[in-house]
Amino acid sequence: MLDLLRRPAGFVPLLISAGFLIALLVGLAQGTLVRQPDEGAAAHLFQILMPLQIVIILVFAVQWVPKRPGPATAVLCLQGAALIAVLAIVFFRHL
Repeated sequence: MLDLLRRPAGFVPLLISAGFLIALLVGLAQGTLVRQPDEGAAAHLFQILMPLQIVIILVFAVQWVPKRPGPATAVLCLQGAALIAVLAIVFFRHL
């Protein structure tokens, strides 16, 4: 599994999610996450990088699941959990 995490399609989705999680948690801690009339640059980055992350995950799945189903599934679970964590924070933040 670790060798698949060293591949760009294995670790880039995790980095994207980790970056957003850190930015969201810092924003929550500082109290700077408030509703604004204009979305701002952070929201636009989120809107661009989240679909890109899904595409990278799909490319990883197509490339590695047929070759190494066990380790690839483990990496996909990590990527999916990271993606869901970010989406859950954003969803519950805007309720």
